[in-house]
Amino acid sequence: MAAGFMRQLSGGQVEVFSGGSEPADSINPVAMAVMAEKGIDIGRRKPQRWTDEDVEAADVVVTMGCGDTCPVVPGTRYIDWDLDDPSGRPFSEVRRIRDEIAQRVEGLLGELGLASGE
Repeated sequence: MAAGFMRQLSGGQVEVFSGGSEPADSINPVAMAVMAEKGIDIGRRKPQRWTDEDVEAADVVVTMGCGDTCPVVPGTRYIDWDLDDPSGRPFSEVRRIRDEIAQRVEGLLGELGLASGE
């Protein structure tokens, strides 16, 4: 969801890679549905494992509780967002998580000096 918001709200000013240390086989259908409510299609994406090269190429890495499984690259800015996992949660809770993610993405864009494109 964060990558979907970043792609849309940055208006293409940010190159986004979304990956995980233990990615699921498919995108959470409830997450897809609540993002579609905001006009963002994340259904064409496929969960993927990040690589050391992905992290080394990044200026900013936003983690969501990966702990010791996240590679640490000197000189890279890391931000950890402590968010509830939407997996297995009802629509109302996933909407709350979605909205929190949107606020955090907007805040990060502001920190980066980029205006929200929405």
